[in-house]
Amino acid sequence: MRVFIYPNLLKTNSLRCAEQACGILLEEDCEIYMEESYKESFGEMFSIKYFTLEECVEGCDVIIVTGGDGTILRCSSAAARYGKPILGINCGTLGFMASLEADDLDKLRLLCRGEYTVTERMRLSVKVKCESGEEICADALNDVVLIKGENCRIADFEVSKSGSIVSSLRADGVIFSTATGATAYSLSAGGPIIEPDMECIEFSQICAHSLFARTIVFSPDSHISVRCRFKHDAYALLSADGIQTAKITDRDIVKIERSKITTKIIDLTAGSFFPTVNRKLMIPLKDTE
Repeated sequence: MRVFIYPNLLKTNSLRCAEQACGILLEEDCEIYMEESYKESFGEMFSIKYFTLEECVEGCDVIIVTGGDGTILRCSSAAARYGKPILGINCGTLGFMASLEADDLDKLRLLCRGEYTVTERMRLSVKVKCESGEEICADALNDVVLIKGENCRIADFEVSKSGSIVSSLRADGVIFSTATGATAYSLSAGGPIIEPDMECIEFSQICAHSLFARTIVFSPDSHISVRCRFKHDAYALLSADGIQTAKITDRDIVKIERSKITTKIIDLTAGSFFPTVNRKLMIPLKDTE
């Protein structure tokens, strides 16, 4: 098995975790790939082969990420393009997409023996049709966010599905997330928790100026468009998975729909999502006796 290890060395214990993972994988006769930028940290240890990111993803069988959910997001686009599954080892705070914690590394042997499941996670495609005729495109595993810019005091967002207006509201911004992204920014904005392998598009508002603003869950094949209304020369910022993609004016149209590619997530623990939710988001009841 050819394994591409993608560590986030800014995370506590990520280096140690990656080194331990390399040792276990070598015992299981795996080939290990890493990006060239990590050669200074890992050198000739573990007979690692160094390539560019694209070469690593294209040539590997699986990707192992040591870090947090943000680290998984950073390599998820390349993984999705080449159809390669990702196994996350959590060295961050929450780690909803990670199958293993840093102290569970011995379970990597299950990966090498083929004892795992793979879930396909829906992604979002976003296209901005600019007044100039230019088209800006991006993909997201978690969410697409439109938020008013620094020079904008008041913003109105008009959301339509298949040409029919669904919501016209005044707010700081709007979030469109997949089920995977339901436990990210959307959750902070009051959205529901959704099982991550469900297919849907969740629409949440950020600080809506309304008594009746509610989350809406669209079918996965919905075609959604958003227009922003501002005063003067204000703008909104569009981001996909936290990466700023474009400045949106009131003359631009943002279109969001299901992406044609998916992200494959490896699970070694036979359903780790709800235990993770309970452990990291819910406060246990105290004994009243």
